[in-house]
Amino acid sequence: MKNIAKTLKYDEIELGSKYSFSRTITSDDVIEYSLLTGDQNPLHINEEFAKKSQFGKNIVHGMLTASLFSTLVGMHCPGQNSLYLGQTLKFKMPLFYNETVLVSGIVLRKVDALKIIIMSTEITRGHDLIVSGEAQIQLIK
Repeated sequence: MKNIAKTLKYDEIELGSKYSFSRTITSDDVIEYSLLTGDQNPLHINEEFAKKSQFGKNIVHGMLTASLFSTLVGMHCPGQNSLYLGQTLKFKMPLFYNETVLVSGIVLRKVDALKIIIMSTEITRGHDLIVSGEAQIQLIK
């Protein structure tokens, strides 16, 4: 998979602009994430354990889901010129294997003197809100 990051300039980013993309997280993604991070909680990777949980099946790591905000910032807005300064997160409900989510951000504010944009961010599955938050991004060029 080869994607090319957008290269938006600060002046091209308007208040209220929305940026989004879709992604399906597979069991392979979860296994790779668990190996990369060392978070091998059985709720995420052990089917028998997860069946006995309140969810009845494996759930995707919350931070794997939230990491899609990095893709939003680094590939869609502002893209190559971005320096991620901060991100708040609120986990609302679980995501399960092979579910497709919409990752989106809306530009709320701009700080002209520092070339910083503030975006509301959310990850949804249909009408369900999975993760919400706010991102602070500085444009470095």
